[in-house]
Amino acid sequence: MFARHFAFLLFVTVLMSGQAHAQAWEDVDPAVAGWSVERLEAARLQSKKLKPTALMIVQDGRVIARWGDTSRKVNMASVRKSLLSALYGIAVADGRIDLSSTLAELGIDDTAPRLTQEEKTATVRDLLMSRSGIYHPAAHETADIKRKRPARGSHPPGSFWFYNNWDFNTLGTIYRQQTGEDIFASFQNRIARPVGMEDFSLQDGRYALEKVSEHPAYPLQLSARDAARFGQLFLNAGKWGGRQIIPEAWVEESTTPYSQAKRIRQGYGYMWWTLPEDPWGPHAFYASGYGGQIIAVVPSKRLVVVQTVDLKQNASGVRTSAFIDVLKAITSASP
Repeated sequence: MFARHFAFLLFVTVLMSGQAHAQAWEDVDPAVAGWSVERLEAARLQSKKLKPTALMIVQDGRVIARWGDTSRKVNMASVRKSLLSALYGIAVADGRIDLSSTLAELGIDDTAPRLTQEEKTATVRDLLMSRSGIYHPAAHETADIKRKRPARGSHPPGSFWFYNNWDFNTLGTIYRQQTGEDIFASFQNRIARPVGMEDFSLQDGRYALEKVSEHPAYPLQLSARDAARFGQLFLNAGKWGGRQIIPEAWVEESTTPYSQAKRIRQGYGYMWWTLPEDPWGPHAFYASGYGGQIIAVVPSKRLVVVQTVDLKQNASGVRTSAFIDVLKAITSASP
């Protein structure tokens, strides 16, 4: 046990020694970059009415516009799932996690009523797609999820999509079990520091355990300017400064839709939402969290747009559909 712990500490030390220092974004004049200043201003006014904490527009790795407090860290809610998906890509490429492993093979169960033998045939990939067919109560569930959750045993693993916090939380347990790493330390060392995030620290993540399940949620805080770096990393096909942080194949695989969600014309990949090609162009996708936390990536415009909402300041939050309307206005202003 001591040897394993020492090896992990050595790994962290070596990894940190090669990481980039926090670095500020470069701002550019949108008019010089070819944007319609009038349309961009209309998008800003449309956004401001929604009362986000911050909104940030990045094109070609440079800031076109930002408003609000982009350094203020907020609870990113379900955006956490897309962050964990990225860590899975690294772990899968390293051979530490096998997507075809079943819950039975991994020794995964839960509090009573425990998982059935059929439920334990669900694979890691099924959970990433939110297709486990396991409708056990979970930590951090919204009232909407609780109300719409299907009955236990109603759908075999892999056969039905349901946005399911049990799947997402259990993936956190599997990640920690199979890699031996803390989720937040792993995010800091493998993603946040290599891309030069300015604000994230280990204190920004926590595990939220509830008695209904033995698998905790893993909420964390990010600033808009750090969230934009994560979006830019995915726009760059997982590369930052010449270094491949997330495997390019995983960026493609995880942001490919495997299910059609009830949200109009939107799909779901490995804990990422996807947007239709018309009008967004090919392979547009976004991470979404309760209250209006969004990291949107629109490759056809070489664009990353981030919105954060501190629910302590704006208790009603911002609906995803309202943000999508703002994103349309922003893209219409883009060259």
